[in-house]
Amino acid sequence: MNRRVTILGARSDIAMACAHAFAAAGDDLTLCARQSETLAEAAQDLELRHGGSVTLRELDVLDVDPQAFADDGDLPDVVICAVGVLGDQLLDQDNAAAIRSVLRANFEAPAALLSAYATAMENRGSGVIVGISSVAGDRGRATNYVYGSAKAGFTAFLSGMRNRLAKTGVHVITVKPGFVDTRMTEDMDLPGALTAQPAEVGAAVLKAVERRQDVIYVRGVWRLIMGIIRLIPERIFKKLSL
Repeated sequence: MNRRVTILGARSDIAMACAHAFAAAGDDLTLCARQSETLAEAAQDLELRHGGSVTLRELDVLDVDPQAFADDGDLPDVVICAVGVLGDQLLDQDNAAAIRSVLRANFEAPAALLSAYATAMENRGSGVIVGISSVAGDRGRATNYVYGSAKAGFTAFLSGMRNRLAKTGVHVITVKPGFVDTRMTEDMDLPGALTAQPAEVGAAVLKAVERRQDVIYVRGVWRLIMGIIRLIPERIFKKLSL
């Protein structure tokens, strides 16, 4: 039986890569995004390439009733949350409204929506929830702590939800992609050896769902890098520019 896969924040490059990976595996998709009608061509391409069904659904994660959205329609087997914004650390750090916006988009709103899906899946007794977090949340750094703190909160939320649901038949996966070559990072000078392509992330998410993994770093080197960064004593760390 085909899985029913809902992707939240479907407009991003990572989300579309996940869509192609799951569609190629024979799954039916629901793509949720703002101005969802503009994804009609992408949806048609997915159907033509892979043969499954693709449904579009309007979603503004900052202006939605999470419970009503999760309860409206068939409950999916898998929900993937790719919602988020990078922001600009230098511009955001002294702007209260910008800080609130980044925190809401990367943590508060996705957490509330996934919580609604979690409760519905728990009541059913099955399901998989995937949250796209970030290595930026592994330790606060001067260069991206607004975004990183939001992702840290999201990572902790996913961890707690995974612990809560462990005996219910609902599995929660945390994905930490590291650098990814997307439109969101096109102005950044990224190191090639540490930078994944969106398709690589999509394949990793599909594998994580099929193997019911818990926390994945898309490129394993990031687990080592962030492990080292977390171990640096604070008296030294605060003098570094990371």
